[in-house]
Amino acid sequence: MEINPGNLISQIKLAQEGNQAAFKFLLDTFWADVYMFQLKRTRNEYDAEEITIQTFSKAFDKLETFDINYSFKTWLITISKNIHIDLIRKQKSSIRAHTSEDETEKVYTVADETPSIEDTLINEQHLAQLLSDIKQLKPPYQEIINLRYFQEKSYKEIAAYLDEPMSNVKVRLLRAKKLLAQIIESRK
Repeated sequence: MEINPGNLISQIKLAQEGNQAAFKFLLDTFWADVYMFQLKRTRNEYDAEEITIQTFSKAFDKLETFDINYSFKTWLITISKNIHIDLIRKQKSSIRAHTSEDETEKVYTVADETPSIEDTLINEQHLAQLLSDIKQLKPPYQEIINLRYFQEKSYKEIAAYLDEPMSNVKVRLLRAKKLLAQIIESRK
């Protein structure tokens, strides 16, 4: 898919200002590239998905450091590659690395509380059909949808429950809503 460089730069700048729609645009535009890169490296769908989520989480956290004179896709792939290398190092290491509480508490401001199209679709669906649609998602996505929309937990509560950084929770929820919206749309 050909991406208009001017539009991409404007979306990056909007995301740097905290615009939720711009974050969604970047995630939707580059998800497949990062995921396929990791799938080739890991040969495991779950690992590729987890690393992709971490990639976008880290990229969105550090978006203000991105230099628009370089390729955004290359920047994402580099972050993804480094995350994968770090995971391999951790797996090979016999000593478990502990993250400080300060690092766990660092969170970027991406949340926009206004309902997105996916939120509206989710809220408008009949409960039985919605549950059936949710069951088509992979278990990690089912769980995060359940925690956010049925148990009405905040991002912070979900992050604590899953023992993950809040940025990972936000990216995973964004991806889960997109996949659920696609399932709902395909039924119509």
